[in-house]
Formats: sequence, C-alpha cells, structure tokens
Amino acid sequence: MSREPDAAPAAVRPTLVVYEVATADGRVALSPDVLLMGDSRWPRVENGGYAAVLNRHHPDALLEGSGTLVLPDAGPVEWPEDDLRTPSGDSGDEAGHFLPEDVLAQTVRWFAVVDSRGRVVWPFTQFPYPEWAGTHLLVLVSRATPPGYLAYLRRERIPYLVAGEGRVDLSEALATMRAVLGVATVVATCGAQLGGTLLRLGLIDTLEIEVLPIAAGGNRAPMMLTSADLGPGEAPTSLRLNDATVYADGRVLLSYAVNPRE
Repeated sequence: MSREPDAAPAAVRPTLVVYEVATADGRVALSPDVLLMGDSRWPRVENGGYAAVLNRHHPDALLEGSGTLVLPDAGPVEWPEDDLRTPSGDSGDEAGHFLPEDVLAQTVRWFAVVDSRGRVVWPFTQFPYPEWAGTHLLVLVSRATPPGYLAYLRRERIPYLVAGEGRVDLSEALATMRAVLGVATVVATCGAQLGGTLLRLGLIDTLEIEVLPIAAGGNRAPMMLTSADLGPGEAPTSLRLNDATVYADGRVLLSYAVNPRE
C-alpha cells in the first residue's frame, strides 16, 4: 500500500465497502450485553468472514467502531493524571495526527477503529496472526478526545488521525485516510451504529450482507445499520444487486451496489 500523500483533493475519499454478518432477522449480535467476538453461540463459518473479505476486495484498511470491542454501557476509561505525560518528540503533527515513521514503514494494511471517547485499552498494535501480517492498528479520534487517551496512544506508538470536533467526522476521517495514508479501499466490518451512520451520510459504495441460517429475535439485540429513523418525506437508500451466493451450510452472501442519491 502506498503511503505517499495523494495528489487528489482532500474531499476525495476511498471506496467504501460495508460488510455485515447477520442472522436471518437482521441481528448482528445475539444479546445486547455479550460482545460478538466472545459469544460461542455465534456460528463460526468456513470460507467467510475477514479472510474472505480481504480476498474479495484487497482493502488498504478495515474499519470498525469501538462498540465492536467494548459494550455500549462500558463508558470511557478514566485516565490518571500521570497518563498525560508523553515521550519527548512523540507529539502529533501540525494537524494533530500521530503517525510514527517506523510504523508507517512496516504497515501494509490498517485496522482503523473509531474511538473519540477513549474507550478501548489495546492489547495489541499489530494482529498476531500470519494472515494479518503487516496489519497495524490506527485509531480515529476527534478534537475532543481526552488528552490522556492521546498520550496513551503515543506512548504505545499507536498511530491516530484527528477528524471532527465532538465526535469523529467520518467523511473527514475517510478523506484524511486517502490524502495522508494513500488508502484507496476501505472495508467496514462494523456492526450496528457505525454502519448506520455511514449509510445516513451516503458514504457506502457497496453493501455486502452475509446472512446466517439462524434467527435471534429479541428487543435489544443490535441490528444492522442502526440509525435515526427516516422521516415521512425521506427516501430509503436505493440498492442494486451485484451478486448472490448460496453456500452449502445455508449462508447467503448478498452484494449490493449503492445507487447515488438523486
């Protein structure tokens, strides 16, 4: 992946594919208080998931929300005062971004996570699996992100990009990833809220849904593309079917192109 600044205007963003794995009734988790990655009830499928997405799209970055990694009611981490200290020479650049040169030199793909509130304490900076070699963590923060969290990221040499005021501005973040890091294709493997925000902002180019042959029901289990309801005069997002693949285990992979807004 090229990391030279892109010559295109800052408003140019990467191509964005949103990939959702969901039950037949549209749930992206089985319970509201159990993280998907720790839920043994969720089917583990062959020839699917992250590996298949990488092979289909060869993205320069994957995109997740912090809600994939911490429960909604977890709240922000309370950083102690001494966490405000940061090593000399490791502050951000003029735009506030923190992009260590040694990390840039060894990164072939980014795992970008939206975390403006500083909720995730990271157990890794690079993925410890052979198929993820060269995939480095990148945190997307805002100008209101707690300084203690930014200092923590700098100490751990975790790169971050600053986009937005109170919350991460996803349009700005994607454009910055293109302009600063040369990211041309992003696959968002996000769940409910981040996917819904991307939908409402009109940022999705392709929507892929891998439907599992299970149904969860429930009132609070998160669903795909959670967002504000459409108003009476607002039109839904129009899709065009690209492909449909049926697997022997009953899964169905649906790929849709998102039609431009009129």
